Amino acid sequence: MKNISILFFLCLFISCNKAKKDDYVSKIKEFQYEENLKFLDESESPLTKEDLKTFKKLDFYPINKKYRIVAKLEKTVNAPVFEMKTTKERRPLYIKYGTVTFTLDGKEQKIPIYQSKDIERDPQYINYLFFPFTDKTSGKSSYGGGRYIDVYTTDEKLDGTILIDFNKAYNPYCAYSDRYSCPLTPKENTLSVEILAGVKAYKKH
Repeated sequence: MKNISILFFLCLFISCNKAKKDDYVSKIKEFQYEENLKFLDESESPLTKEDLKTFKKLDFYPINKKYRIVAKLEKTVNAPVFEMKTTKERRPLYIKYGTVTFTLDGKEQKIPIYQSKDIERDPQYINYLFFPFTDKTSGKSSYGGGRYIDVYTTDEKLDGTILIDFNKAYNPYCAYSDRYSCPLTPKENTLSVEILAGVKAYKKH
């Protein structure tokens, strides 16, 4: 009877862990689905009208929970406002919100994270943080100009950590059309490892 009870609780534990994993995968699949819907919608798609005719779906790396990172966040005190370079003449204002530190594939990464000063004019983005990055896949299987992740101040924890989910990495609109003005990824935001997560480079069909 004792062995049966142990077996029951073991099966329950495995089932619960699988459910949690499947729940995370479902959330990332939902993110990918919504991204594809946006690209298929002519009113908001960054694709040209010509490319939209042949577009089927975005290409993503396999979902891997390893790239859901809980990083240490060191906030920048009295950060000065600076002009972020873009692909055009536009120079939006940002501050360095802080530095995130984490270890991936045995290598420590220390990467700046930013906050737009435009939030003062548009309160709906008050919790948004900007995390651009390049990595060892950039210019190969992912877009050469780097990718972005939307991070939120609401992801900060009391223990000084913040969530960075590379499975939600997306391309700037400049990867799809040169009619956009996109922030250029600063050199400081270069990762020394491959990020095999998120969206891949766009290939015209």
